[in-house]
Amino acid sequence: MGDDYVEVTELTDIYNGRSSATPPPQRSNALSNKVTGVLSTSFADADISEALRILDGRNVQNSPAARRNLRLNTQEDVIHYNGNIVKDFGYVAEQLKRIGSTIATLNRSCGDMRQHVAAAHQETGPMLEEGTILLSQKHEVETRKQLLEAFKKHFIIPEEDLIVLTSLTGTVDERFFAILGRLKRIHKDCHILLGTENQQLGLDLMEQSSRTLNGAFQKLYRWIQKEFKTLNLENPQIHSSIHRALRVLAERPSLFQNCLDYFSEAREHTLSESFYSALTGTSTDDDGDTTTKPIDFYAHDPLRYVGDMFAWIHSATVSEREALDVLFVSKGNEIAKGIQTTTKDEPWPKEDSAEFDGTRALEQLVNRDLAGVTRALRQRVEQVIQSHEDPVLAYKIANLIDFYRITFMRLLGAESSVLEAFSGLNESALRQYRKTTRDLVTALNFETLIPPVDLRIPEFLDEALGRLKAIMKSYDASLTPASTREASFTPILADALEPFLEGCETIIKDFEEPSKSIFTINCMIAVRLTLSLHDFTRDYIVGLDEKVEENASTLIEYQHAFFLHTSGLHPLLVALNELADTEEGIKSIPKLETFQKQALTDASQTLDDFLPTALIDAMENLKRLRNSRLAEDITAEAASRFCNDFEYIEGRITAADELGEADEVCEEDAPRSWQDTSLSLKAVFPRTSGEIRVLLS
Repeated sequence: MGDDYVEVTELTDIYNGRSSATPPPQRSNALSNKVTGVLSTSFADADISEALRILDGRNVQNSPAARRNLRLNTQEDVIHYNGNIVKDFGYVAEQLKRIGSTIATLNRSCGDMRQHVAAAHQETGPMLEEGTILLSQKHEVETRKQLLEAFKKHFIIPEEDLIVLTSLTGTVDERFFAILGRLKRIHKDCHILLGTENQQLGLDLMEQSSRTLNGAFQKLYRWIQKEFKTLNLENPQIHSSIHRALRVLAERPSLFQNCLDYFSEAREHTLSESFYSALTGTSTDDDGDTTTKPIDFYAHDPLRYVGDMFAWIHSATVSEREALDVLFVSKGNEIAKGIQTTTKDEPWPKEDSAEFDGTRALEQLVNRDLAGVTRALRQRVEQVIQSHEDPVLAYKIANLIDFYRITFMRLLGAESSVLEAFSGLNESALRQYRKTTRDLVTALNFETLIPPVDLRIPEFLDEALGRLKAIMKSYDASLTPASTREASFTPILADALEPFLEGCETIIKDFEEPSKSIFTINCMIAVRLTLSLHDFTRDYIVGLDEKVEENASTLIEYQHAFFLHTSGLHPLLVALNELADTEEGIKSIPKLETFQKQALTDASQTLDDFLPTALIDAMENLKRLRNSRLAEDITAEAASRFCNDFEYIEGRITAADELGEADEVCEEDAPRSWQDTSLSLKAVFPRTSGEIRVLLS
């Protein structure tokens, strides 16, 4: 164990770099320190572990000699390794020297090359700069060339294309429109050139393009005028070039308006010729249409004559509008878009410029086309109106004109000049209607007329009702709105009827009842029967019914008076009405002269003679009343009133008898003893109200 301790100690000393050959000054202390160091050494120490690993790798035999020579062997190895390192570094140093000489040689070569390069650069510098400038100039020239080619391609139009645009002998085809579209784009793009530093080019191009555009639009304008001369609107297949030309020309509103003026004048002349040909069968060119019947020769009736003329104009207007709609408005309303585009492109647009309305412009164009026809129509219709004195005909013509006025309002709008002409004709016809009606009334001279003997309606009223019936039938077929039909017809009804009703009142004013009321009722019933055929006379019928009721009340009063006077009750009723409604008044009834026995007996006899034929006699008074049902109602009402009067008389007589029986002493001046039942008022006047109602029912 002691040997092992020594070996470990030596090994540790060798590892720590100390030799055991020299004995320590103090053996005991050294040994103690070594032992302590060995014991305090931890095998977990990295240095110890590494030393042991290296020692293990050397395969050292654990022997005393190996342990003694371990330090020497280790130092020997270290010296050997160091020698190898020194040898290697010597080789490296030699190589470094060789490299240093090589680098020095290279530096000398580089220096020489720098001198040669600097000299060459000094010699070639001006040439390189000149070459760079030339290349830059070449690139700039090529760029300018491309720019010039692009500019010429976009802004310059070939001479042959300019000839197509401006030559008046050329045609307007797809090529013309394509070149014109390109020219308009060039003119628009010239505004971009005006924003550059050199504005002269833009100004020159704009001036040139403006002249060319004006020439192109002039050519287009003349071409359209030429096409309009041979244009047939009745042909449903209108050439598409016309549509496109009009749309393009709309970009020049002045030329477009001139074109429309020319077109409207041509169409006005054409339609006037067609209207004249339709009227007479010939034309100013002696080339009339022999397949149609002339209106002047075949329309003998004035109303049909006027109606045929209006029907022709309506048909022509519809055809004209449809053709012009196809020509100017359809195709997506392109003409309006062209005008609006021009307005937007103006540098100083007008503030009051309204948006183009294609429909309104179409209506105005149709109005201008129909101006000549309207003048001819107005002359002929005025001639027809003034040459006839029939009020019914005048009104039918006025109603016919109003029908077409409403129809044309829907077709051409409310501001149409054609409507103004129609309104004037309508007013003229109504004036003629009122004039002829007044002439008829004046010619009758009601002061010299008398009613018929049978009190039927007079002949003039019957004729007036016949005319009114025809007028109402014509008005019923009109296009007057339902909300205003009655109000619109009231003036017509007043003109057609009121003067004749006033005439009936004039001729009957000197007659007595019941003739006066019977005649009036007969007239009112006849008028009511005529007016009841239509529903737009309801308010007027209400007024007639009120007049009938008023005159019926008068007849009831007359029949009532007839019953009272014929039956003999009138004196009794008058005497009783003069008495006060008191007991004293009732007691004084027997003292009245009309209630004396003889007088009362005569009244009773008269009543008995009247009752069997009372209704027949009363109906005889109303036999000239044309409404038998009304006569029966009047008589029945009068009979009912008569029965009420009889009940009143009967009640007074009964009351007087009852009071007479209650008196114990009769008055001294009483001529009869009425208290006796056989001599009572009821005994002398025995009829009862029940009997009277049965006999008069």
